[in-house]
Amino acid sequence: MNASSSFAVNGRYLTQPTSGVQRYAQGVTAAMNQALIGSGAIVPIIAPKAAPDPRLQAMPLTTAGPLDGHLWEQLVLPGRWPGRLLNLGNTAPAVKPDQVVCIHDGNVFDAPESYRPAFRATYRVLQPLLAKRAARITTVSAYSAQQLARHLPLRSADIAVLPNGHEHALAWDPSLARKDCQLAAEGRFVLALGSRAPHKNLQLVGTIAPELAAMNIGVIVAGGGADIFSPERLTNARGLTLLGRVTDDDLAYLMDRALCLIFPSWTEGFGLPIVEAMARGCPVVASDRASMSEVCGDAALLAPPTIHGDGFSAFGNSRYPAISAMN
Repeated sequence: MNASSSFAVNGRYLTQPTSGVQRYAQGVTAAMNQALIGSGAIVPIIAPKAAPDPRLQAMPLTTAGPLDGHLWEQLVLPGRWPGRLLNLGNTAPAVKPDQVVCIHDGNVFDAPESYRPAFRATYRVLQPLLAKRAARITTVSAYSAQQLARHLPLRSADIAVLPNGHEHALAWDPSLARKDCQLAAEGRFVLALGSRAPHKNLQLVGTIAPELAAMNIGVIVAGGGADIFSPERLTNARGLTLLGRVTDDDLAYLMDRALCLIFPSWTEGFGLPIVEAMARGCPVVASDRASMSEVCGDAALLAPPTIHGDGFSAFGNSRYPAISAMN
């Protein structure tokens, strides 16, 4: 570790399952590494002992132990790095004032039923402390900034908005997709992604699956439930295929062949699968709630995330024949 480094990165994200939060951290550090190469500057990534090495030339990994998880972050990290710290994954040492913290959303406040009690309690205690003490709070959308300002002691105008990127999706290789994924993607289908937490609203996908099946369109749901979420049971409907966790290359294969991505969440800080799908040329039909209209702009079809009126159930209605014409 270079003692002259002006700041370090909290590398706890390296030990966590990959979701949108971890992809954000990976993307930021990869871009930062490219900017640092040639300058002679070194920015270490400090992580628990179990962390894999991301092998970034200008951002060497330094592991510190013992412990992991929140205990490591609160008890080990501040002593290992007393200087400025960049935290990209929602949490940070509560005692440090000289740090930047990216809080991706306020869903533990607005959708508490989606999170396990211990996780929810930790965030509800820790994030207000970080909002008071950190030098700067950042987030990933203007909607998320407004959401955080409703629940934390800071103004939305004081939160820096630094959105997610899409470039990582262009590096996925569909030719490396697993055979079971290829078999599932035979025929016409729409794709839904995400954990089965209630705010993801994937139950709606199961509800509309029979209507799409009547149009000879299958529904594939990819993604598993992370430990932080309270799982929602998905209806085992006709035409519905549950793939569980998939690789990035599997995801590329599915997005490249899907008629569209269905994204019916009630709330999201950003909605990373939307831009991943768009980057790979997959049309998107998204909820009109929360950050989705901000992220989609006019590049997607937006609909209320319900089965009533002009909501997502309209896929099975002749008023939306365009879904049948997509290929």
